[in-house]
Amino acid sequence: MKQNNNIKNKQQDKQPTVKKAFLNATKGFVSIFPIILAVIGLIGLSQVYITSEMLSTLFGFSSFLDTIIGTLIGAISSGNGAISYVVAQGLQEQGVSLYALSSFILAWVTLGFVHLPAESSVFGVRFTVYRNILTLISTILIIYLTITSLKFFT
Repeated sequence: MKQNNNIKNKQQDKQPTVKKAFLNATKGFVSIFPIILAVIGLIGLSQVYITSEMLSTLFGFSSFLDTIIGTLIGAISSGNGAISYVVAQGLQEQGVSLYALSSFILAWVTLGFVHLPAESSVFGVRFTVYRNILTLISTILIIYLTITSLKFFT
C-alpha cells in the first residue's frame, strides 16, 4: 500500500497544474514577444511604403509574369486577409490582371517572408524553409487552377 501511495504522489507531481501551464505559456510568450513586435512593425512599414500605385506598375506583362510578380510582392509585403481584399480592389480598378491579384492575395496571406525570423525561431529553420517552398509552389499551382476554372465556368 505504501508503495502505491508513493507512485500516486510521484504521478501527481509530474502532472502539470493550471498554474504551471499558465506560467510556462507566459514565459514562452514573453520570450517571443520582441520578435512578434518586430514582425508587426515590419508589416506596418511595408503596408505604408508599398502603395497600390507602386504595385500596379509592376503588372500587365503576361499571365506567368503577373503570377510570379504577384506572388513575390505578396510574400514580401505580407498582411491579413481582410486588408488584402481592399488592396486587391484598388489594384483591380487600376487594371491589374486576375493572375496578379489572386497570386498577390494568396501569397500575402500564406507566405509572408517578413515572418521568417519569427517562424524559424518558433518552429525551426528546416520546417520554415520547407513550409515556405511548398507554399510558394502550391500558390502558383492554385492560381492557375483557379483562373482556369473561372474561365471554364464563366
